[in-house]
Amino acid sequence: MTTTPKTFLILHGFQNHRPAGHWQHWLAGELRGRGHEVRYPQLPEPDAPVLADWLDALDAHGGRPAKGEFVVLAHSLSVLLWLRAGDRRPGADRALLVAPPSPAVTASIPEIAAFADGLDLTRKDVPGRLVYGDGDPYCPEGAGTVYGAPLGLDTDFVPGGEHLNPDSGYGPWPAVLEWCENPEARVTGAR
Repeated sequence: MTTTPKTFLILHGFQNHRPAGHWQHWLAGELRGRGHEVRYPQLPEPDAPVLADWLDALDAHGGRPAKGEFVVLAHSLSVLLWLRAGDRRPGADRALLVAPPSPAVTASIPEIAAFADGLDLTRKDVPGRLVYGDGDPYCPEGAGTVYGAPLGLDTDFVPGGEHLNPDSGYGPWPAVLEWCENPEARVTGAR
């Protein structure tokens, strides 16, 4: 057990039903095993998400703990949720924003197009570190270009990472676990 427990909020993406083979599921178990509080909610209607409902879920699960560090890890569509939350964004000490889909790709998928509407990529007050891979079919322009530079985010690039999901080889991902324990750690590939 760790001597300084933290609270982690893990947010999944579109069509994600929190499968056991996903790095987020693995990470939740590892963090709990180390004595941390982990919130890993199933967001409503993951196959046809409604932005307002996901924002409400963020409100319900994103309350800051009374003590200890509060850390958010968002993957794919939930990165857009985090960006769209604005003033509703919980007061996290740090956030890891992993493999967001580009606004153009998001807008082209009717079930999630609303997440791209009005997305402000000019703000410099978005807390977090961006982690992305090359060859991500959901962000062909490259997340560093689309999100990292405009938002002024610290970034970690994962060569060959694609969408950083199980299809890309990301089940257990020790580098993310290391970052959870040490914010100075750089996030590298799983292989």
